[in-house]
Amino acid sequence: MEMKKTQVSPTVEKAVESSFTVKKARNFVADVKSEIYKINWTSRDELIVYTKIVVLATFLFGMSIYLLDLMIQGTLGGLNLLLRLISG
Repeated sequence: MEMKKTQVSPTVEKAVESSFTVKKARNFVADVKSEIYKINWTSRDELIVYTKIVVLATFLFGMSIYLLDLMIQGTLGGLNLLLRLISG
C-alpha cells in the first residue's frame, strides 16, 4: 500500500519551521533560567576561606618546586666539580 505525500507550499513550511525554532529558543531560555535558580552559590566567608587555601597551596607547591630545583642544581654542580677534579 503506497501513501502519497501531500505537498505543502514553501511559505507555509517556512512559517511552521520558524515558529518551531522560536518555541525551541523560548523553551531553551526558560530551561536555562530554571537551572540558574537551582545553583547553590557559595557564601562570602566560604569564598574567602577557599581563596586562602588556593593561595597557600600554590605558594607551597611553588616553594617545593624551587627547593627541588636547588637540590638538582647542587647535585649537578657537585658532579661537575667531581668530574673536573678527576679529569684534571
